[in-house]
Amino acid sequence: MRGLAWSRVQLLLAAALLLAVLAALCTGAFFFPPAQVLRFAGQSLGLVAEGEDTFERNVFLMLRLPRVLLCGLTGATLGLSGALMQGLFRNPIVEPGLAGTSSGAALGASIVLVFGGEATAITAPLGAAAVPAMAFAGGLAATMLVYRIASVFGKTDVLALLLAGIAVNAACNAGTGFLSYIARDPQARSITFWNLGTFTTANWPGTALVAAIFLPCLLIVLRQGKALNALMLGEDDAAYLGLDPDRLVFRLLVLNTLIVSVATAMVGVIAFVGLIVPHMVRLLRSSDHRFLLPASALIGATLMELVDVLARLVIRPAELPVGIITALIGAPLFLYILLLHRRRLAG
Repeated sequence: MRGLAWSRVQLLLAAALLLAVLAALCTGAFFFPPAQVLRFAGQSLGLVAEGEDTFERNVFLMLRLPRVLLCGLTGATLGLSGALMQGLFRNPIVEPGLAGTSSGAALGASIVLVFGGEATAITAPLGAAAVPAMAFAGGLAATMLVYRIASVFGKTDVLALLLAGIAVNAACNAGTGFLSYIARDPQARSITFWNLGTFTTANWPGTALVAAIFLPCLLIVLRQGKALNALMLGEDDAAYLGLDPDRLVFRLLVLNTLIVSVATAMVGVIAFVGLIVPHMVRLLRSSDHRFLLPASALIGATLMELVDVLARLVIRPAELPVGIITALIGAPLFLYILLLHRRRLAG
């Protein structure tokens, strides 16, 4: 796909995202008809006079709208992260969960939740940013450890990457489990939140933080499409084309860890989205990162909105954590992708 075809596909993906957002805005404990959603939006922008449905409008503006926006931002983050990490590691089975980013971020956030009151020397200067900051530190440390282990013999081997990811994830999960065991009840419930992944605690400050981190990083990453295409040829060829592969990988790895860690700090661990979405984009017959990166962000946001709608409907009026649904969908798809990759290696 080139030129106009790319633009048309991206317009279709954007339209699908808008429809998914509308469905998410309508669905929940309170059902808002589409006309009412549009009226609330018009009232917020000052385009429509305010009516008598003040309670419903407050529910929409203070609960439903920040949740839907955070959901879309998280999906875009995970979709973009999956495409980016698969390009950086040059294999199609990498995603933030397998590379240790999500579990490392959850461990970092759990440390603040359990020891935040005592570790004032670390958390006091950070204030409300303590949880996202520690999530970033934990995610970056775990990801770099996986990368170093997988590339210890030079070339980043797929099997070594999987084994390193399993080991680091196990260590991080053990640490999170230990913290949950020694935590008080409120702290233990908060840690459980990280492991399941949910948007029920979405609010405007958290949504604004994710947007403030993700959007600038998105613009930076989208400009690296050509560089990632060159990196897919191999580090030697990329260097021959004038790139510094080590610097490129490290810089993008830090940006990737930043966006994933902040999203994880807000909503918890949501697995497999970063793995599935890039392969959905590749079904459009494009592995060009200039298209793959923005399309993965759009499809990731759309998929997450639809999963969140499903989570609100399955056991209504209660809600199912979205991490459970993505794991149920993603686990068999991961096995299928792994079999395809294994067949290609053998053949």
